[in-house]
Amino acid sequence: MAGADCRDESVDGNEFKKMLASAGVEFLTSANGEVPWSAIEGKIICFYFSANWCRPCKAFTPQLVQVYNFLKKKGEKLEIVFVSSDRDKNAYEEHLQTMPWLAIPFDLNVYRRLTRRYNVNHIPALIPLGLDGKSVEENAVSMVEDYGVNAFPFTRERRDELKAMDERKRQGGKIEELLTHEARDYLISRDGRKILVSQLIGKTIGLYFGAHWCPPARNFTSQLIEAYNELVTVQKQRFEVVFISTDQDHDEFICSLSTMPWPAVPYEDKTRQDLKRIFNIKEIPTLILIGPDGKILSTNGRNMISLYGAMAFPFTEARITE
Repeated sequence: MAGADCRDESVDGNEFKKMLASAGVEFLTSANGEVPWSAIEGKIICFYFSANWCRPCKAFTPQLVQVYNFLKKKGEKLEIVFVSSDRDKNAYEEHLQTMPWLAIPFDLNVYRRLTRRYNVNHIPALIPLGLDGKSVEENAVSMVEDYGVNAFPFTRERRDELKAMDERKRQGGKIEELLTHEARDYLISRDGRKILVSQLIGKTIGLYFGAHWCPPARNFTSQLIEAYNELVTVQKQRFEVVFISTDQDHDEFICSLSTMPWPAVPYEDKTRQDLKRIFNIKEIPTLILIGPDGKILSTNGRNMISLYGAMAFPFTEARITE
């Protein structure tokens, strides 16, 4: 997170006040009452367009609260201002109680003016503002969903930087960068053992995205187990599979892992979501094959295993054309 960039994007309090006044806003508020304009002086401002009746909003708001609280605790000069499209004041106040940030008093006319000004076509919408009160990113919701606190300060430049980092991880040839972070350098097995990711270096790796709730994934798991046992147990090949769960909860994850002879990324670890984003996983089952050098061999390992089983190893183009 770039502190210098954050300071450069801070909003002048007087200019922000004038801009809101032109939209009909006389003061800001919070769950605890009216707030002075000085509360936003020198801070990065984000408008949060949301509503209590909106299910995606109610799902996203807790994520945004976590990010906001972390950044505030870290000392970042950030403020979020809630702009409500609730149907009445009671719903607005109920929604506001879930938010630790500021808000514009309930006024649907103000909401309409601001949605027009910032071209908000759907909610939730998180609109970061620049020094001139103009948006510096069209809608930062997906950035927060994908990157969490690392999305700050929510600018287009930061989005491009994060995407470039993803691409470096995807193409970089280092399995440790894909599967570990500062707080975890291991995978877990079905019997609870911790397996160091460093033990995978130099092996051909299959990143297996699947879930217990998905019948095609359950069917493919059986095929993959058969190929895995042949390669690892019988042929003693340097091959490993890592399960990346897309199960709906931890119990389903445990159910999935209990059938698998290979390790998994822990269910509660954010790396699962990172890998789905990095490899643009849109459907399951998916098997991404990575060579001993850390480079991608194939993004369609499922097809290779389904057609050829263990005979597809080492999953190179030359092998498949034989």
